[in-house]
Amino acid sequence: MSLKTVCIALAALSFLTSAVAKPRDIEPIVSTEWLALNLKDPQIALIDIRTAAQYQKGHIPGSINVPLSEWAIAKNGLTLELPSDESLRALVGKSGMTRTSKVVVVTRTETDFGRADATRVAWTCQVAGLKDVAVLDGGFTKWARENRAVSVDVPVIRALTYSGSIDRSSVAGKEYVLGKRKSLIIADNRTPEDYFGITAKPGHISGAVNLPTPWVFNSDGTFKSQEELRSMASGVLGDDKSKEIVVYCGVGGYASTWWFLLTQILGYQNVKLYDGSFEEWTKDPKAPVQSYRWH
Repeated sequence: MSLKTVCIALAALSFLTSAVAKPRDIEPIVSTEWLALNLKDPQIALIDIRTAAQYQKGHIPGSINVPLSEWAIAKNGLTLELPSDESLRALVGKSGMTRTSKVVVVTRTETDFGRADATRVAWTCQVAGLKDVAVLDGGFTKWARENRAVSVDVPVIRALTYSGSIDRSSVAGKEYVLGKRKSLIIADNRTPEDYFGITAKPGHISGAVNLPTPWVFNSDGTFKSQEELRSMASGVLGDDKSKEIVVYCGVGGYASTWWFLLTQILGYQNVKLYDGSFEEWTKDPKAPVQSYRWH
């Protein structure tokens, strides 16, 4: 083997090694059993995103309240949007989180919309540069149903200066989707009734396939098995995990769930979330829409 060949091989190995993501220190979806055993881990940042009133009535011991409304804001006439880079850093810092925190997001799971709130915040945390971010399977609803410990004490959190790198590579804007629409897989994560334009006019982004978020949950608000999730994704999106995919929904909640599952659980490598989603798309008369069609 020539010296040149060896150098090329070493360079390729170095590139592949650097491209491999850092292993997680926490699973993307954690169970109530796991959390009960790990509550005293000082590296865990337990973030309860329910309303202040719900939190005050009782919460998982050690959790702090940072409501969804702080992670997803109204901006430019749109309902759920990412905060600015500066606001994200301030939010993470005031919550006492660092880049080495094991973040667990807790929400209520009585409804599909409520269940999706956890992944919306998990996605936002990852945009903010936090890597070890998980959601509690079944949320506070399951925790309370199992008669696990509940507290009304509010932990004292020391605010930090967070300087992590904001990473918006998973964010797609309207112009991006318009420009690359014909070369992307666009997945509409609303219900089939909304996708077809029966319950939500006027339908869906032209060319989008339908992969509904409510399908991913069991009746108790927990996630279905990885095998079931993999079958859903493969059946609609295909098995090429390098293909670029953009997920969207009504305002950016449901889409976060499939973004999280595809990238953190199922190994899809190039997935973006269209944050403005259908709410923004339909404000532009030039943005193509269709109804009553499968793709």
